Amino acid sequence: MNVGRFAAGLAVAFSIATAGAAPAVGPLDNAPRAPEIPQPSTEGTAVLPVTARDGAHELVVGDVEPWLAGLLNYGLKTGDIAGAVIAVVKDGKVLFQSGYGYADVEKKIPMDAERTMTRIGSTSKLFTWTSVMQLVGQGKLDLNRNVDDYLDFKVSPVGGTPITLLDLMNHTGGFEEGIKDLLSMDPHAFQSTETYLKGHPRPLLFPPGTVPAYSNYGASLAGYIVQRISGEPFERYVDSHIFQPLGMQHSTFAQPLPEQFKGMMAQGYQTASTAPQPYELVTTQAAGAVATTAADMARFMIAHLQEGHLGDFDMLDRGTAQLMHSPSETALPGFGTMAHGFFYETVNGRTVIGHGGDTVFFHAEFELLPQEGVGIFYAFNSRGQENAVYGLRKAILDQFIDRYFPRAVELPEPPTLASAAADAPKIADRYQTSRRVEHGFLSVLYLLQEPAIVANPDGTIVAPKAFGPGEAHLREVAPNVWREIDGTRELALRDVGGIKTVLDSEDPSSVLQQVPGYLSAPLNLSILLGSVLVLALTSMLWPVGYFVRRHYQRALDYPAAGRRFRMLLRVAAIYDLLWLACWTLALLPALNVQVDFYSTGHDPLIRALQLGGVAVVALAAGGIWSVCRLYRMQSSWLGRLGNGLIAAGLIGLVWIGFIGGLFSFSLNY
Repeated sequence: MNVGRFAAGLAVAFSIATAGAAPAVGPLDNAPRAPEIPQPSTEGTAVLPVTARDGAHELVVGDVEPWLAGLLNYGLKTGDIAGAVIAVVKDGKVLFQSGYGYADVEKKIPMDAERTMTRIGSTSKLFTWTSVMQLVGQGKLDLNRNVDDYLDFKVSPVGGTPITLLDLMNHTGGFEEGIKDLLSMDPHAFQSTETYLKGHPRPLLFPPGTVPAYSNYGASLAGYIVQRISGEPFERYVDSHIFQPLGMQHSTFAQPLPEQFKGMMAQGYQTASTAPQPYELVTTQAAGAVATTAADMARFMIAHLQEGHLGDFDMLDRGTAQLMHSPSETALPGFGTMAHGFFYETVNGRTVIGHGGDTVFFHAEFELLPQEGVGIFYAFNSRGQENAVYGLRKAILDQFIDRYFPRAVELPEPPTLASAAADAPKIADRYQTSRRVEHGFLSVLYLLQEPAIVANPDGTIVAPKAFGPGEAHLREVAPNVWREIDGTRELALRDVGGIKTVLDSEDPSSVLQQVPGYLSAPLNLSILLGSVLVLALTSMLWPVGYFVRRHYQRALDYPAAGRRFRMLLRVAAIYDLLWLACWTLALLPALNVQVDFYSTGHDPLIRALQLGGVAVVALAAGGIWSVCRLYRMQSSWLGRLGNGLIAAGLIGLVWIGFIGGLFSFSLNY
């Protein structure tokens, strides 16, 4: 779900047998006995082990415990993050699990790997994809079949290439992103997944199977398909076919949180020094609604590492598990790809599959090294100061792999191409992410902030970092492939469907696409700021001019009709500024990650602003007409220039309104 990086998405599924919401579920009354798994050992914690021959530290409790304690305690304190839980598994056993910091800061309740439940955001998708693969293994679902065949409504393009379940797993369904009704803090305003999917259809930006664009909507479709094919509410299906058989007694998709779990749930925080936030209700349930413990996630890790098997329970048959863990699309050498819902990459020569996840306040990481039989899961209950959780989250995984699984043989760095200086300008451009809102008013945010890649005279390029703020410097190491200096991340320039496209080795779920010239952020920011400046000066100077003329007892050098035209221009300027200010207030929650603001309950506000745009267009037309009339009445070139600038400002806001979606009458955004 990755709300923290974009928006949120989760929900309570509807039962297909009734029209009402599915009941909240907890442990089943007749659940099978949970398989036993070995628990953490404290043996050897007093002495750090000798490092392995290849320079790796030995992955044992005596090394991982003090290392993680130092890293996490420092990271929580400096990042103003309330708490974290972590679990490490190895060779079918829980090697280490622990909590750090607080589940409740005010009450000083510590985080506990066994009992503290956290939200895991998009990591929940792994349960959805595992459910899909269970039904694939039973012959009830076909990954390459049109998803419309499993739904009671249509999403595939009419007459075009159909969307398949594999497309949903690879995030190549082609869906535009959406944010409305994705997240709610109010149980009374909460929608079911079925209601959401049918009431908020996402437009298709790309032909299915072509361009990756991360989609919570697509994952929710998969969950709804599981519900329809199994005949069980989605959360009930996962509970009875994954959670309970694995012994995950403190895990649930149900929302609001079932009563028996409420004393276990960690508080969610913006930062540890601020007040706790309400429990997040995520509408696209299958995309990220899970609440769980680190100990429960350890069981899920072990089951996947053992090819779907834990104790006497076969979560997946061996062949299906092997298929699920294998790449489900092709990728350039060294670039990450998708593996039936898992993110698949090679780090230090080792295969790593996993999935991160974010709600607004909770953040998680789930990573497996199948060839080593090792897995690591950790979750935080705060974003932290200046979104510090993202840097800490990445540092844990990077350092864990480098510490315990370093590259056995250092590969020589490829030389910079001789043609680098000539090739750098090819990739230099302004881009927009394929995961975007293109219809509706939120598109204006993409219009005004576009990532740029810049070419340096020495042939290197500067690009935004993959995750988090800052810039990365890269050099060309192969034709149209650039590698980060002193790093491993690579960018590749390709033509996809006639559009200049940049692939990122660290993110197979989206790409950067060249921005058309008319959508250029510098152009449109200049138009916006220039228009606002002119209209603001007009609004401020209008009363000033009145009092100056009154003081010197001078009248306007206009006939009566001219004064009316002049007033129309100034009234239009004030109205446009007020309209723009109202839109700014409506957009601020998105910039502050207040995703729950965008709901059906605010439709009257959004509709009023959209209707207000009609007056903006009308006033701009009236302004042009007024300037033309005033031009004939004035002898002063300064007056003509001033009125002309006002008209230009009015036209500029009309332009921003049209291409920024502020004049759209759609309430599906």
